[in-house]
Amino acid sequence: MEKIPSGACKTLHLVRHAQGMHNLESEKSRDPLTSFEFFDAQLSSQGWQQVRQKRKDVCANGLLKRIELVITSPMSRTLQTAVGIFHGEDQPELSDVTSYEEGNGRISDNDQQPTFNRPPIIALEVCRERLGKYECDKRGTISHYRSHFPAVDFSLIENEDDILWEANKREPFGDVLARGMKFINWLWTRKETEIAVL
Repeated sequence: MEKIPSGACKTLHLVRHAQGMHNLESEKSRDPLTSFEFFDAQLSSQGWQQVRQKRKDVCANGLLKRIELVITSPMSRTLQTAVGIFHGEDQPELSDVTSYEEGNGRISDNDQQPTFNRPPIIALEVCRERLGKYECDKRGTISHYRSHFPAVDFSLIENEDDILWEANKREPFGDVLARGMKFINWLWTRKETEIAVL
């Protein structure tokens, strides 16, 4: 790891994605994890309820005002969670979240001048869960995500298709650790000091 500047400090808020369809089904059996039906699994109904509740929580406790940057992995469930929590409406209980539930990360047209912080959201490949074998952990194309999540910056992702995922093997833990260290080193290049990571 590179040397960290003396006195440097960042506050990271690690946020797990809300319940995905694969999580719901895997409570019954592990078979869905390898089923193409759960490719790049999206959020379940309960997952959307979790997003709305977390949105209320970050608004109520003032965290949304402090977050300077949101970093997410390029997976439908993490993108939906990130956009829903950090770019949702002022009053989640009154908002129409159906567009998010359809996988559309757009902010409603009637909210042109936000009265609260909408931190930038950056998608990073190194933030993904352990790769390989399970269809739910294979991502879609970046062009698909760009069209559904226009508020997210995908410019740091080099490949349109998922070239990291392999059908017949899980990513070795050493490789996961190396990706994690690459991410930590990248974080130190950022000027933001309070960051949410999904």
